[in-house]
Amino acid sequence: MKKFLITSLLSLTCYAVSAQLNVNINIGLQPLWGPTGYDHVEYYYLPDVDAYYHISNRQFIYLSNGEWVFSVNLPSRYKSYDLYSGYKVVINTPDPYRYYKTHKVKYAKYKSQKNKQTIIIHSNDPKYYVIKGHPGKGKIKNEGHEKRGEGGKDHHKNKGKH
Repeated sequence: MKKFLITSLLSLTCYAVSAQLNVNINIGLQPLWGPTGYDHVEYYYLPDVDAYYHISNRQFIYLSNGEWVFSVNLPSRYKSYDLYSGYKVVINTPDPYRYYKTHKVKYAKYKSQKNKQTIIIHSNDPKYYVIKGHPGKGKIKNEGHEKRGEGGKDHHKNKGKH
């Protein structure tokens, strides 16, 4: 009986530790233009262009002639849209475009809310340094002074692209 209790307790402890380690964090997949403060993001809703961005697939989802289009780029009509300054709403539900009519109304107040969020590329939080192209990527500590490695380039030139 004692062996059974110990084995059960060990199993439960291992399960709890495993569950804690398997918390779904996808910081490294988030784009540089994404808002800070989220360890896990499934989608962004972009109220300015009435489109979604799927983090895992790195695709924009938008309506075109009544059909949902999945593309790595926004449509050409939004070529001047600046992803770095537009407001992003984090949505963590599957296939959020099914609720597009609700989102369009609910998040209309965020249209034209430029630069109201701190975005990842401007964050000094080391947890974002894992994102490709982040200017903090490669920072090292050297006798109490920070040195910046390569990767501190201007990423605002790729407007409308991730």
